[in-house]
Amino acid sequence: MIVFLIPYIFFALFLLIFFYKQHRDKREILRVIEQIKEGNISAKVDTANLLFDNRAMAEAVNCIGRIIEEEVEKNIKYEKFKASLITNVSHDIKTPLTSIINYVGLIKREQVDNPKIRGYLDILEAKSYKLKDLTEDLVEASKISSGNIRADLKKIDLVEMINQSIGENYDRFEDKNLSPVFRHDNKKVMILADPGLLSRVIENLFGNIYKYALKGTVVHMEVKEKDNKALLIIKNVSAAGINIDAEDLSERFVRGDESRSSEGYGLGLSIAKSLTKVQGGSFKVRLDGDLFKTCIEFEV
Repeated sequence: MIVFLIPYIFFALFLLIFFYKQHRDKREILRVIEQIKEGNISAKVDTANLLFDNRAMAEAVNCIGRIIEEEVEKNIKYEKFKASLITNVSHDIKTPLTSIINYVGLIKREQVDNPKIRGYLDILEAKSYKLKDLTEDLVEASKISSGNIRADLKKIDLVEMINQSIGENYDRFEDKNLSPVFRHDNKKVMILADPGLLSRVIENLFGNIYKYALKGTVVHMEVKEKDNKALLIIKNVSAAGINIDAEDLSERFVRGDESRSSEGYGLGLSIAKSLTKVQGGSFKVRLDGDLFKTCIEFEV
């Protein structure tokens, strides 16, 4: 009787080993798929000891991984090329532009009696500085996109930095008849951030207000702590109607004023958002009619 059972026992063992290897192979394929999904695009399945259709499945996964890897490498090369091109072109523009600004300054020192010529010089000077700001913003945006900016995180008093920035920009607010009002729960709100990068974020936000806020309105600023987070909220009334989605406003070269009748090139908010993320913070824009609201959150 036992002799008759031996073939069935071997067949059962064969099936057990087969299903075990099938399960092992699929588990290995799933492990590599998970690695690719998590960003390890160089992960590969070893197909040497795989069974039947599992080998075909593994080769397909490896092929997909190779395609993704090649595309990522192409994108990295393209981003590096684009960053290098922007930097070089911006430098080539900046050199003659500096000369133009300097020569305009020298001409303005001369006794120019013709009021039309003095008006032309004022326009030329303003446009030259505007172009200078644009080239600097382009270089900075290029550095951020290529990952060439690193944050040196330190404990910073956010309340003190906002007060300092308001003081430094008070003349600009007065020029547009804007009234900054700053409220905060505590005298000190310490956050983990990079002082230079955070200062640049605030400067860009204030620049955005200066360019687009309605004259004679109040600019509300608030710092508060909640759930081990520090929240900076800045609200202002927009001079022009904002006719695009809030999330799109923080993308590059996107402006709420599509008529291009106001200042700016749509880089300020994009740079502020990118620099905030470099420091580990979050950056959100909200719209309610003509009320423009920026919310920045940092770890306390």
